[in-house]
Amino acid sequence: MLHTPATLATPDTLAHTRTRPLHWLATATAMAAVIAAAGLVQPATGSPAAAEEPPAKGPQAAAPDAAAVTYPLDCKGAPRAVTATAQGDLDGDGRPETVAAVRCDAGSGTPPHAVYVLTQDPAEGSRPRVVATLLDTPQRQTATELTVRDRTVTASLLGYSGPEVPRCCPDKKQLAKWRWSDGKFRQELTDSAARSV
Repeated sequence: MLHTPATLATPDTLAHTRTRPLHWLATATAMAAVIAAAGLVQPATGSPAAAEEPPAKGPQAAAPDAAAVTYPLDCKGAPRAVTATAQGDLDGDGRPETVAAVRCDAGSGTPPHAVYVLTQDPAEGSRPRVVATLLDTPQRQTATELTVRDRTVTASLLGYSGPEVPRCCPDKKQLAKWRWSDGKFRQELTDSAARSV
């Protein structure tokens, strides 16, 4: 196998490898500039994907407990019964409200419902309370299919076509929606053409 003979360094080539005070001064100046620039640049934290994520929210507030409320419903000594609940942020404040369908727990017939909106202050130890009545018992309707979606309360209301219809057997069904607007709940998109059940 053939080898190329090694090239010997000559005094002319070694002249460029000798260090002189000027070389050391130039090297020190360049290093100082690099260190100073590094001190001005802040290190990146997290990954680019993490920087685009919205800030993490704290623990979500719990919706008010419908069983812990005193309802303004006169049941003449009979107990009150919460028959349906739905939760959601109705007023956009970031805290959920509870909507509760409540009626007197009578032994027979179909007592009418009242539908209430409940809220609870964020202070520790505060109790839930009624802040709005969407449906009251004098309207003589039964609320079913109670939901909260897109800041709107929806319920199917069962009622009676006339006084001769037995109170055990509602014969009309109507869809009702309530939405928070201008500081109060407004009933909207009610199916005014109630249909027979």
